[in-house]
Amino acid sequence: MTFLCLVFTLSLLGVRGLGDPGPLEDVVIDRYYVPKVCLREVQMGDFVRYHYNGTFQDGTKFDSSYDRGATVAGVAGVGRLITGMDRGLQGMCVNERRHLIVPPHLGYGSIGVAGLIPPDTTLYFDVIMLDIWNKEDKLQITTLFKPQRCNRTVENTDFVRYHYNGTLLDGTPFDTSYGKGSTYDTYVGSGWLIKGMDQGLLGMCAGEKRRIVIPPFLAYGEKGYGNKIPGSAVLIFDVHIIDFHNPTDSVEIETTYRPADCNVTSQDRDFVRYHYNCSLLDGTRLFSSYDYENPQEVTLGASKIIEGLNQGLLNMCVGERRTLIVPPHLGHGESGARGVPGSAVIYFEIELLHFEPGVPEGYLFVWHNDPPENLFEAMDLNKDGEVPFEEFSTYITSQVAEGQGRLVPGSEPTKVIGDMFQNQDRNKDGKITAEELKLKSDEDQVKHEEL
Repeated sequence: MTFLCLVFTLSLLGVRGLGDPGPLEDVVIDRYYVPKVCLREVQMGDFVRYHYNGTFQDGTKFDSSYDRGATVAGVAGVGRLITGMDRGLQGMCVNERRHLIVPPHLGYGSIGVAGLIPPDTTLYFDVIMLDIWNKEDKLQITTLFKPQRCNRTVENTDFVRYHYNGTLLDGTPFDTSYGKGSTYDTYVGSGWLIKGMDQGLLGMCAGEKRRIVIPPFLAYGEKGYGNKIPGSAVLIFDVHIIDFHNPTDSVEIETTYRPADCNVTSQDRDFVRYHYNCSLLDGTRLFSSYDYENPQEVTLGASKIIEGLNQGLLNMCVGERRTLIVPPHLGHGESGARGVPGSAVIYFEIELLHFEPGVPEGYLFVWHNDPPENLFEAMDLNKDGEVPFEEFSTYITSQVAEGQGRLVPGSEPTKVIGDMFQNQDRNKDGKITAEELKLKSDEDQVKHEEL
């Protein structure tokens, strides 16, 4: 039944207990439930959404929004409802319940509604108010928690990861990210969110919590969404920002301690040894080198660690400590990694313990100065015109010991020297001849690792 859709929202269960009031001049209002907290009351011109039951004095029901499975929505105080309902809704809070007794002259008068409401009939309503808003309303934002340290806030085009609980104005939940086991991840200001959420996320810090109250015209409008968000519903979101970044972000590096006698720093291709703690921006612990027997070791620029950490380890002194904030495109990307959510910003605390000068990519050994003019003769220790592995190994080991050159750091020297020998023993007969021996710098477009 639709005739009262333009009228009211109530439910007259037990109203007969009020008795027969006799002829009435105005609406009789019984506020039988008023919430402890009432942030807003219905005023003329407000848009309201409510449920109701309508009965006659004997309890016979003539209409109910519950039976239709949908709330009534309309503007209060502008003549779109019967006068008695307009007056009865004024001053109501969300979740307030009222019994209303509407005399005929404030209802359907001496005409009534054919086949439904007899002429000169007093109407009884039981109403619960669910929503109140006005076309002049703006987004309402309440900060529930803000971290003491906030170096940056959300801007348009940022990619944000956040948790949320969504409820209607009467407290009815309609959605939550917490039950889905992951954050909600999206770009801000790109049309992926309702307008109210796009606006409400701006200016937030990582770790901040807000309550965002969104009027329908900044949410899902008159149509609502699915079967959980009614048309013209005010939405409340409790939001917790986990992290955010921009695709143009670089690694944020902050030095927390630097030794006074820092003269030499780590460079690309150097072998480094370091300790680290790794967490998400909300403090969730991910990994730590302190959980293992030995510190972490890696050759910088060898693509063995994420790019953001590699950048953060460059130009460090031994003993220096830093914090790093690594955006996902320099971390584990959209897919994440074991224990790391997709598109997560990662926070590192690092300390450089040791580093050794490296060698250029593709090299296993480099000379500190010019190599001997006749390298083969220097290697051919017994002067028999060929260099077996024993002579090769003895010679390279002596050059390293005398400081004439260095092997690629971070690997077992015997294995590195063995790889160097195999590269030079081109015919694989177990010895190197003068024709086979070549410096890498002398080779043109030949890709193999050797001297």
